[in-house]
Amino acid sequence: MNEVLDKPTVMTLYKMITDHVIAYVNGSVSAGKESVVFWGVADDDTNVALKIYLVSTSNFKKREPYLTGDPRFRHVKKGTKNLVYLWAKKEYRNLTQCYEAGIPVPRPLYVTNNVLAMDFVGVNGAPCRALLTSNIEQNDYGQAISLIKDLYHKAKLVHGDFSEYNIFKTDDGLVVFDLGSAVDLRHPNSKEFLKRDINNITRFFKKKGMNVENSDDVFEDIVNEL
Repeated sequence: MNEVLDKPTVMTLYKMITDHVIAYVNGSVSAGKESVVFWGVADDDTNVALKIYLVSTSNFKKREPYLTGDPRFRHVKKGTKNLVYLWAKKEYRNLTQCYEAGIPVPRPLYVTNNVLAMDFVGVNGAPCRALLTSNIEQNDYGQAISLIKDLYHKAKLVHGDFSEYNIFKTDDGLVVFDLGSAVDLRHPNSKEFLKRDINNITRFFKKKGMNVENSDDVFEDIVNEL
């Protein structure tokens, strides 16, 4: 945990408290190789998800292709810390584009340095289940494909890491998250990433015994839709 809450990160969280973004921070609710999500609470007692990106990890170097080809982020400074701070800004920007386009994502609230604040999708510090651990229905497949289409046509983004791990199943439908990898459609590899996203989610639903469309047909429908 010391790896996450190093002194600069603690100072960033302290500033978020003094700026009234959050009132206090509870424990962590999920952890990955590149980030840890904490359960925070705002002044009005609403739950806030605090995604803290690990500055000490070297994994972000593998993420450079998702930045350098994106015309929204032309000037990428060298160094892990700069890359991590830019990644946090990128995820905030992607979430904002999606939220403003009406796509179900956690509402972005604030970003500074390596900390991103967004709406907490869950209750009392317990996140909603991801598709991976949910009971799957045929309707979920249709919703998942619609999310990919809406990301492409409404937000002008390709997720880049669309899978059963990065989709919440809520009472109101599917909610997509973890949008740090999402790229602008002008990215030279955007269509390759789109194909991979479609293949990954199709494979998951097929394994679950759902009726699925041919991945190539779904891809063609999306890129050729006017």
